[in-house]
Amino acid sequence: MKVIDKIALLLIIIGAINWGLIALFQFDLVATLFGEMSIVSRIVYGLVGISGLWGIKLLFDKD
Repeated sequence: MKVIDKIALLLIIIGAINWGLIALFQFDLVATLFGEMSIVSRIVYGLVGISGLWGIKLLFDKD
């Protein structure tokens, strides 16, 4: 697995945990750590979204 694939997978996991926290406890970890829709939190959300798209590629990779 390439480094970029591992980074994308890590960000996908972070995003999934954040969504789980939102669903179960109405607690947005990213917003708590970096501020409600601050530049940093928007970057984190953007990177998680891009990683999700990258994850589609991981489904079809033949290693």
